[in-house]
Amino acid sequence: MNRTLSVLLITLALLVASLTAAAQPPTPVHRIGYLLGTTRAQEPALEAFMEGMRALGYVEGQNLVMEYRAAEGQYERLPALAAELVRLPVDVLLAAITPAALAARDATTTIPIVMAGVGDPVGSGLVASLSRPGGNVTGLTSLQSELIGKELEFLKAVLPTVSRVAVLWNPANQAAVLAMPGAEAAAQRLGVQLHFVEARGPEALDRAFAAMTQAHAEALLVMGDRVFVEHRRRLAELAAMSRLPTMHNIRPFVEAGGLMAYGPSPSDIRRRAAVYVDKLLKGATPADLPVEQPTTYELVINLKTAQALGLTISPAVLFQATEVIR
Repeated sequence: MNRTLSVLLITLALLVASLTAAAQPPTPVHRIGYLLGTTRAQEPALEAFMEGMRALGYVEGQNLVMEYRAAEGQYERLPALAAELVRLPVDVLLAAITPAALAARDATTTIPIVMAGVGDPVGSGLVASLSRPGGNVTGLTSLQSELIGKELEFLKAVLPTVSRVAVLWNPANQAAVLAMPGAEAAAQRLGVQLHFVEARGPEALDRAFAAMTQAHAEALLVMGDRVFVEHRRRLAELAAMSRLPTMHNIRPFVEAGGLMAYGPSPSDIRRRAAVYVDKLLKGATPADLPVEQPTTYELVINLKTAQALGLTISPAVLFQATEVIR
């Protein structure tokens, strides 16, 4: 009798467990589309975004699927790649640069879009305002238009007598176009003449540096652009051959041999982008999520490059550096 009762109880327990498991909804799998201006290998701080997602409980292959589409420096491909992600479809679109964010916005008005460090989201028309985005786009800005003045200030602090600065920019990147007035205003304030030199791809870099030499440039400011990030080592080589001290916006340029970089940390921005993605997946409305501005900045200086150029970085500038490469 006891044995029969035990068998019945075990059977009942198994049945209840089976019914309970069947009643529980399956774990949702979220699909994120990541629209890249360059290649995955050259995307700054891509792993930082994934770290941020894992910290929030998302594991690729379990409850997260990542869909990458890379323009490989050819920004004209971004609209078609964005449309491809929309057709999958994805739950959230992530775009780290202005051309990618604009392509994503033009591809959909319903799928939430997270910017991960766009230079001027208001000026480019991505959002109505930083506090109230008003559409399906939100995320983080890098404040490129405002920071370019600070970059010129650091360049002037290292080269007090500099009077002619070349500015390398990509006209296919709207963020660079929007940053120009800020650069010109800062240059006027500092008594520096700017010489804008464009390059849409790596094939134009040699020609661009020849133009800088012809213009008698004494230093170079490189506007943030994924094409330049991807070819940063070639940039550093050309700058060294031209004897041009360089200022950049992110540290990978300095690690490749550039002189200095000043701006928000790409890793911090990508980790914070994961927070936005999480909020949107949980039902938040992008129109009501304020765009976040950077709170921390890093100044990275390459002393080896300075020595090769015969420059002495003053203690006052070195004191402000968050990292010095020796």
